[in-house]
Amino acid sequence: MTNVKVSPKFQIVIPKAIRKSLGIKPGQTVRVIQYGDRIELIPQISIAEARGLYKGIDTDVEREPDRE
Repeated sequence: MTNVKVSPKFQIVIPKAIRKSLGIKPGQTVRVIQYGDRIELIPQISIAEARGLYKGIDTDVEREPDRE
């Protein structure tokens, strides 16, 4: 776990090891979500990068009789 300091302008720096492992690039959009008393940063990817992300996933879902 790495600690970061919030600047007077409420900015933080994402540590290099985390940026590198997640492939975060300058100018990339990051989604900020609050869960109770914590903050999560989720890197957003383009539609082109997301293509095929779930290839091979099982899409068979048991449906209720009135939904078939």
